[in-house]
Amino acid sequence: MKIPFLVLAFFLQCYFVSSLYHPLDPLNPAEIDQIRLIIQKSHLASLPNLTFILLMLKNQKKKMPNRLAKVVVRAKGETYELIVDLTIGSIISDQVYTGYGYPPLTFSELFRASKLPLKYPKFKKSILRRGLNLSEVSCVPFTVGWFGEHITKRTLKIASFYRGGSVNVFARPIQGISIIVDVDSMKIIKYTDRLRAPVPKAEGTDFQSTKGKPNSTTCNITNGGFSIEGQMVKWGNWNFHVAFNARAGVIISTASIFDERKRKFRSVLYRGHVSETFVPYMDPTSEWYFRTFMDIGEFGFGRSADTLQPLIDCPGNAVFIDGYMVGADGLAQKVPRAICIFERYVGNLAWRHTEINVPGKVIRSGEPETSLVVRMVATVGNYDYILDWEFKQSGTIKVGVDLTGIPLMKATSYTNTDQIRENVYGSLIAENTVGVHHDHFLTYYLDLDVDGNDNSFIKTKLQTAKVSHQSTSATSPRKSYWTVVKKTAKTEAEARIQLGLEPAELLVVNPNKKTRLGNHVGYRLITGQPVNSLLSDYDYPQIRAAYTKYQVWVTAYNKLERWAGGFYADRSRGDDGLADWSQRNRAIDNKDIVLWYTVGFHHVPYQEDFPVMPTFHGGFELRPANYFESNPLLK
Repeated sequence: MKIPFLVLAFFLQCYFVSSLYHPLDPLNPAEIDQIRLIIQKSHLASLPNLTFILLMLKNQKKKMPNRLAKVVVRAKGETYELIVDLTIGSIISDQVYTGYGYPPLTFSELFRASKLPLKYPKFKKSILRRGLNLSEVSCVPFTVGWFGEHITKRTLKIASFYRGGSVNVFARPIQGISIIVDVDSMKIIKYTDRLRAPVPKAEGTDFQSTKGKPNSTTCNITNGGFSIEGQMVKWGNWNFHVAFNARAGVIISTASIFDERKRKFRSVLYRGHVSETFVPYMDPTSEWYFRTFMDIGEFGFGRSADTLQPLIDCPGNAVFIDGYMVGADGLAQKVPRAICIFERYVGNLAWRHTEINVPGKVIRSGEPETSLVVRMVATVGNYDYILDWEFKQSGTIKVGVDLTGIPLMKATSYTNTDQIRENVYGSLIAENTVGVHHDHFLTYYLDLDVDGNDNSFIKTKLQTAKVSHQSTSATSPRKSYWTVVKKTAKTEAEARIQLGLEPAELLVVNPNKKTRLGNHVGYRLITGQPVNSLLSDYDYPQIRAAYTKYQVWVTAYNKLERWAGGFYADRSRGDDGLADWSQRNRAIDNKDIVLWYTVGFHHVPYQEDFPVMPTFHGGFELRPANYFESNPLLK
């Protein structure tokens, strides 16, 4: 009876563990600690400089009996990929990654690299020659990109800034010094001091608000109206799962909406999150050309998540959720108040109408619009990204991105635009200060399941047509009108779209479900301002970030394809990522598909961006398109 008892015990353990968690719940501190102990008992524990890089729930769309975690660690200059089964408590896969690119930098590595120049004799001399106080110097490490090298190392370039009377570190750059650090050996391997420019003055650089925290009565206050059970959020007619991830930050999953007519919840979005960013600066000089950042893959929005400030980042009615991730030592790190959720009413209308054509009556009606917002803020160096997922009772999901923070600046001898006789690759935004031209691209991963798993992508063109008097009244004075021409994308190549070239409606529909009137149920992508990369296709940063050449992509679902710039984005070469996957040209009609959309900004800095930039907004909407039989607000 011993063997059957052990088998029974194993299955009971599997059932008990799996029942504790929603299958998409992020790894909790106890699980992170369990993974650390499992790895410390393995052969990896004996390797030098063992560094924990990433721990994430293994991507699986179907519910599995066991909880699996993907683990990435670095040791002796190599990247190890592990799969840990948390249910049985063991490593079930262990391999060394041999492809191009490196995993994200840890905070520990960035911190240690930032301290190296302060003890480096050549750097000390450079600071002394500039008449600066070394104790007032801050060093900031940047990733270096890839520019055709056949062999690469995991390296960082260090830029230096002078505080000296200011808390705005990025406002006082020390120009002309380049420092390259080998991350694995944690040593400076190259040092250059090629030019000098006046350090911008400290006066006028303080970005700290003097207004203090707002009174709670001025904030958005409603009566709550939502509940959180574990990671599941219920509000109005919406149910969805919210999670924190070290790479993506906030992840929204299994979003479904209750249909009053059908008396059931219907699926909309299986999973959505920011997949990758691309932030290339337009200065090709030696101190700047490499600044072509992919923040998600090189650092991580979750790693950069800031603790949210009540009454500033989130209103007084917000509920906060902590985030957890692994530190370089394998211990769980907590981000207090990483995500906030709040009900919002800002005076908008959900709908209204006044009818004056009923004899003897004036009929006015309408409803105020209240929505539910899920928010996080990622502070990646000088920039702050405010990321919102907003759910509306109409069935719309509105995704917002607000950019703020400090522009990345360089020192110059110029104090007035009249003095400039050369290309400075930016705008003079303060005395001796150039705000460098740059872009921000945020590519979203949207695994839509519109009323079911199998969907299709339809591009609906709006085309001008001439009036034919054979089909209309011969007395019509009209010469033209526009008409709708629909085309279902059969393959991935047919679903790559550059926006702005012609008017179009973009829909994801379920070809297996129809409304009572015979329309396929669907959701519409309402895009923001069309912004695409202006870099040459053969430029190395663009090769790495080829996913920014189109604003819209649609791919066949693959559990390994979530990160648009590839899983290992640091120093990547563009051979793994969205653009490469799409080249397979797989069938996407009536399949499980993923929609990718890029929010873009071309940023020409202006004086109002100094010393801190007012928020700059972008985003998109997912809006019902024949998903309901009629307006769902009229219940």
